[in-house]
Amino acid sequence: MRASRSELEARQKNPAPRKTFSSDHSRRYPIGAELLPAGGVHFRVWAPKSKTVAVQLARNTTWSVNGSETFELSAEEPGYFSAHVPDARAGMVYKFKLDDGTFPDPVSRFQPEGPHGPSQIIDAHVFKWTDQNWRGVHRERQIFYEMHIGTFTREGTWAAGMEQLPELAQLGITAIEVMPVAEFPGRFGWGYDGVNLFAPTRLYGNPDEFRLFVNRAHELGMGVLLDVVYNHIGPDGNYLKQFSEDYFTDRHRNEWGEAINFDGHNSGPVREFFLSNAAYWIDEFHIDGLRLDATHQIFDSSPDHVLAELARKVRQAGGKRAIYIVAENEAQHTQLVRSKEEGGYGLDALWNDDFHHSARVAATRRAEAYYTGYKGAPQEFISAVKWGYLYQGQWYEWQHKNRGTPAFGLQPNRFVNFIENHDQVANALRGDRLRNLTSPGRFRALTALLLLAPGTPMLFQGQEFAASSPFLYFADHNPELAKLVAKGRKEMLKQFPSIASADSVLDDPENEQTFLRCKLNFSERAKNSSAYDLHRDLIKLRKEDPVFSNPRAGGVDGAVLAAEAFVLRYFGENGEHRLLLVNLGSDLHLDPAPEPLLAPLEGTVWKTKWSSESPRYGGSGAEPLGAEGCWTLTGECALVLEPNKGRSTK
Repeated sequence: MRASRSELEARQKNPAPRKTFSSDHSRRYPIGAELLPAGGVHFRVWAPKSKTVAVQLARNTTWSVNGSETFELSAEEPGYFSAHVPDARAGMVYKFKLDDGTFPDPVSRFQPEGPHGPSQIIDAHVFKWTDQNWRGVHRERQIFYEMHIGTFTREGTWAAGMEQLPELAQLGITAIEVMPVAEFPGRFGWGYDGVNLFAPTRLYGNPDEFRLFVNRAHELGMGVLLDVVYNHIGPDGNYLKQFSEDYFTDRHRNEWGEAINFDGHNSGPVREFFLSNAAYWIDEFHIDGLRLDATHQIFDSSPDHVLAELARKVRQAGGKRAIYIVAENEAQHTQLVRSKEEGGYGLDALWNDDFHHSARVAATRRAEAYYTGYKGAPQEFISAVKWGYLYQGQWYEWQHKNRGTPAFGLQPNRFVNFIENHDQVANALRGDRLRNLTSPGRFRALTALLLLAPGTPMLFQGQEFAASSPFLYFADHNPELAKLVAKGRKEMLKQFPSIASADSVLDDPENEQTFLRCKLNFSERAKNSSAYDLHRDLIKLRKEDPVFSNPRAGGVDGAVLAAEAFVLRYFGENGEHRLLLVNLGSDLHLDPAPEPLLAPLEGTVWKTKWSSESPRYGGSGAEPLGAEGCWTLTGECALVLEPNKGRSTK
């Protein structure tokens, strides 16, 4: 007997513990197809929309209705169905038969034929991990590297990507952030329209090849974070509504379609679905953390916000490993990284768009669309370095409302800084990298700021060797949807007047060449060795210098020196100081220089430790600073100074 709607609503107000499956079957997760230690497979699915549910199981890896056997599932409360099939084994494919048709498993571990095909039973325990001593990813001393597996290599696979991991480790990267890999339709895409959230896409390889990639990264001393999308589900191949309408809600307005139902009627099983997914990646793939996409579009009015519950769930799944959770949040709500005692959700860090936007305006001298709230001025960089977000509750003219919340008291590592990422590169007219939109000197100086600022730096794939390949928006959808997606993309980019006036040259997202053009060419590491050396040396300096390697709240101050120049002074715990001088304008003569942050420690003078204009990096050399009090700062240059006993500043 099934519960009535009124009974379910009453349970929603006073929910029972969410672990609703029977422990008699030794299940590890409440939903999905799981191989049991005693043999066979236990199937469990939430399908309250259907009166009956059966699993149609093919006896091999090829799907055929005529070649499948049907097993009825028993009804459970509230709306779950389950069955143990003793003869089922790994590799077999199946679908669920509902009242209204036959569909893939919403919790499929693999979709070998894509989201419209059958689901495959996967044995997650065949793979032999060798990372038992790996301790995970902590907040401190990280250098992230964002990558899209499909374009990171020519082959676009886990296996090919794994071959490049030693080079990233040698560069000094500490953790890789992989763009979404949940199964999506078509031959290529960014991954943000995933529809099978538990199934790593067949485009990059099978699940064990993903595990091998992670295991190899751990062997090399690098963590792996996974970008996950819990704010919407893609439109093509999304069969969740066939199982329950309650996965989605119209109570909240979502930018990308229907909002996920985290707080309405029947939301308990929906929360269970997404929380299980988050824990699943940590547990079965040894992922070291998650990047949560667009958390401002995750709506939940529950007393225990789903993101706070997620943080607890994934840390529990990680066991002794440190699990790192970073959020994208356009609204800039610092509550996400505050502790539970402070009324927060307990995440680790936030993407800092403000840092990027100021850098983009400073680099390009353009401030249109969402860049209009930034000047790229020295004070913005000083404030971003000291306080994280620039907008912490002030009026934001672009959105005609106040934006952000206070970030005071947060450690610098609570913010992830970048001057390139997948979104921002793609939002340029031709998907141009930032280096193509500014001068070489200014780009080197901004790179120095990124990699030496106390916030956690992140590079985007190929940035380290000045990749010539663009990064464009690409998505292979069915013809009808492809037209709508291309139209929507053009509409979004019209907020940039310069792009709107040249939209005839925009690349077609569904054209395979758009996708192929984005693939990296690793021969450019040698060809552009000056750019590669720049990034490698800065990362080494950040890691090994006793002051830069240990950023802390209140450990840096800054001052504006000119319209396009500023100084940051770093105060080390052991009394050691460093100066980072950044001049994005023309040559600057500091005479006089009435700024105490420029003053040397008693008994010392400043000595140049590093220069972005070194010929090693393709620069033209920097003019010697000169005598104390009358320095000349070379234009479009960044300098690192350290104290030195003596009188020379050269």
